[in-house]
Formats: sequence, structure tokens, C-alpha cells
Amino acid sequence: MRHTLLPVVITVLALSGCATGSSPSAAGPASSPRPTAVAGSSPAVPAPSAGTAIALGDYDAARDSAADIGKALAAAKKSGRNVLIDFGADWCLDCRVLTELSTDPSVAAQLTKGYEVVSVDVGEFDRNLDVAADWGVNLRSSGIPALVVLSPAGKVKVATNDGSFAGASSMAPADVSAFLTRWAPAAP
Repeated sequence: MRHTLLPVVITVLALSGCATGSSPSAAGPASSPRPTAVAGSSPAVPAPSAGTAIALGDYDAARDSAADIGKALAAAKKSGRNVLIDFGADWCLDCRVLTELSTDPSVAAQLTKGYEVVSVDVGEFDRNLDVAADWGVNLRSSGIPALVVLSPAGKVKVATNDGSFAGASSMAPADVSAFLTRWAPAAP
């Protein structure tokens, strides 16, 4: 009996979105998961950029997210990179898919070249909501992952309040690359 339920359980997990109020056990909006994002897998994350020790999708509840953002901003002032803040959670399939998409060589190169990356764990929408609000993100309406790009001076260039990344499971590396290109720091 267990073996016959496994495909159903995997399908339910794959179709669970990361909208507000969703949790690891609550089904959210349906999405089309990429075949490489399997529930329970642990995708590799690209090496963080020189100024930070945090990679896209490195959600850690024990981190001081405000301090991490401060460190990333200090590093961005020195490097000229923008800061990319990734609000998400390990249980979120779309967050995990975005993390996997960031390992694509072209996306990873863009992240390394143009961004100081900070991932902020939002738990089950019960952690770091104040940090998100400080940077103009309403996680209750945007879902996760939600991204914010800051200039090296700390000015918000974009916040994905439209939920554009909450459906990351239907994205390709080119979609992430287009976003990173659009918000990349200006060439000196």
C-alpha cells in the first residue's frame, strides 16, 4: 500500500505552491514543476559571491537576516555589485526550484559577477516578515520566493511583489537570467 501512495504523495508535493498560508503539508496553487526538482532533493547552490557567505536558497532560521543584509550592503559598496535578497523557505518547492535554476552556469555566472546574495528564511510566513517589509515586500500577497534587488547604496531597485517568482517551478534558467540582466549593476 505504501508503494502505491508514493507517486500520489510526490505529485501532491510537486503541485504545492508557495503562496502565503501554504506550508509543507498544505496544498497551494497548482504549478508545473521542472522534472529536475524532486521533493526531498537537495540541489546544489552556486558559490556565494566574494562579499557574503550566503548563497541563493541558503535559508537558515538561525541567521540574523538584518545583519546579513547589512554585511551584503557593505560588501556591495566595495564590489560595486547589487544586493539580491531572496525571501523563501526550504519547504517551498518554488524556492527550491529557484535555487536549482541558480546553479545553471549562465545564471550562476551572473550572480557571481553582479550580486551580493542574501537568502532570508521566512519559515511558514512566521519569520522575518518585518525584514521583508523593511525592503518593500509584502510576503502575504507576493508569496515566495520573493526577490529584492538593492543598489550598492541600499536603494530598492525592484521588489517582486507581483509574485513573479512564486511560480518559479514553471521557469527556465533564461527567465532568471533575464531578471538578473535587467537589474544588474550599471557597467562602470
